[in-house]
Amino acid sequence: MYIKFRKSIYAKQHTALRDFWIDRRKELNLSQAELANKLNVIQSLIGKIETGDRRLDIVEMIDYAEALEVDPHTVIDLIINQKP
Repeated sequence: MYIKFRKSIYAKQHTALRDFWIDRRKELNLSQAELANKLNVIQSLIGKIETGDRRLDIVEMIDYAEALEVDPHTVIDLIINQKP
């Protein structure tokens, strides 16, 4: 049996995740630059993540969630609940 993986950054799960990251950052009143500083990355990386030009691997996602004061399990649940 083969599993067909979706690679599109426009898949429902990716769109929901990007919206979640943006909304959470704004809830915390953080600019992209401030979040970048917390993660020790450049601001343009945050911009690329929020526009969908850059996806996070699982380790990065955990760091990103923690920087936004979110339990990483919450993020996983969000992704699972968006599956068709």
